[in-house]
Amino acid sequence: MAVRPRRTLLAAVVATALAATAACGGGGADSASGGTTLIVKTFSQFGYDELYEEYEASHPGITIKEDNIGKLGDYLPKLQQWMAAGKGAGDVVALEEGILSQFMAKPDQFVNLLDHGAGELEPNFLEWKWKQASTPDGSKLVGLGTDVGAQGMCYRTDLFAKAGLPTDREAVGALWPTWDDYLATGRKFTAAGTGAKFFDTAGGVYQNILMQQGDHTYYDTSNKLVIDTNPGVRKAWDQTIALVDAGLSANIDQYSPQWNAGFKNGAFATIPCPSWMLGTIEKQSGPENKGKWDVARVPGNGAVRGGSFLAVPQQSTHQKEAAELAEFLTSAKGQTAAFKAKNNFPSSPRAIDDPAVRDFTNPYFNDAPVGKIFGDSVKALKPVYLGPDNNPIGDRVGNALTAVQQGKLSPDEAWAKAVDDAKRLVK
Repeated sequence: MAVRPRRTLLAAVVATALAATAACGGGGADSASGGTTLIVKTFSQFGYDELYEEYEASHPGITIKEDNIGKLGDYLPKLQQWMAAGKGAGDVVALEEGILSQFMAKPDQFVNLLDHGAGELEPNFLEWKWKQASTPDGSKLVGLGTDVGAQGMCYRTDLFAKAGLPTDREAVGALWPTWDDYLATGRKFTAAGTGAKFFDTAGGVYQNILMQQGDHTYYDTSNKLVIDTNPGVRKAWDQTIALVDAGLSANIDQYSPQWNAGFKNGAFATIPCPSWMLGTIEKQSGPENKGKWDVARVPGNGAVRGGSFLAVPQQSTHQKEAAELAEFLTSAKGQTAAFKAKNNFPSSPRAIDDPAVRDFTNPYFNDAPVGKIFGDSVKALKPVYLGPDNNPIGDRVGNALTAVQQGKLSPDEAWAKAVDDAKRLVK
């Protein structure tokens, strides 16, 4: 999962209720009646509401409170602050794959879940997902996987029809085996004069192309910054610039009010959509656009974009109970429930093969067989190594692309600025 807004009202209420607790201690609170309150820190949408209720019903004396921050970019600095201060992180924290590396550098800040019997859970997770949250020697396990960001390409069938393009998802996927083909399709769409742009913003497309360029991005596996020497990064940049130069981008920042409105008013016809983004598209497009969106294969060979883990901070005062809750939420059953609630695609092979996932169709997306679309590729996906400051560097590259879209910098000037900003960030 990446930057996704979620239950803001509930989050605000919970955040207010938890403020006193967070201020005076790292772990969960105990009620006057002797019960235990477990605090779960998340961002975006994890789809755990019904699972919390089920767990509380089967564990008398346990109360779960989720403290949610909508955007990952807002969540990360707070999590860093809580971990550095040794208080405020609660009992279970969500770690998105793009921020995992920086916390894996200090595994002692987290409970070793192997000490709580997690070793026997390994077959429940994709092998590479398990290894991502394990120390190199395998002696410590920092987190249990929640979801993986299998990629698709969401598109507006009504806009495609208006442009004279096919609307059937198989035919649409056949339009773009490669990103060059996606560019060619975008040119045809633009020439048809629908009034809409072909995609929302360069940053989103860039991120999907980048994650298809090998086993690492801005850092090599020794955590050396290689943004300017990794040919995959430059290839993703150049491919994205070609799409921008063709006039295909709506130039709307993701998660901005304009972006949210763009789903409703048909400002763009396609958007690369990891499975977790489907919930956002449905929410922002509204019921009036049900059936207008569909899901096709993404150009290129597919790759992971997003996905998270649940970890237990050492500062938790209820480590045993927190570890048990993390195990429940990341079980095959828990991952299946989260997928059905918020489209977060499982990292558990058992859940992926569960008919409840495999046969799941999404009525909002024209009954697209999203369980099959994302499941067909997810087992073959290979992990991409993301270094400690991956997300902040990605933000700076995204800002540079925005400057190109707005005509403020030439592509070469923007690339030089992105590289320079990244180098200054990691000094």
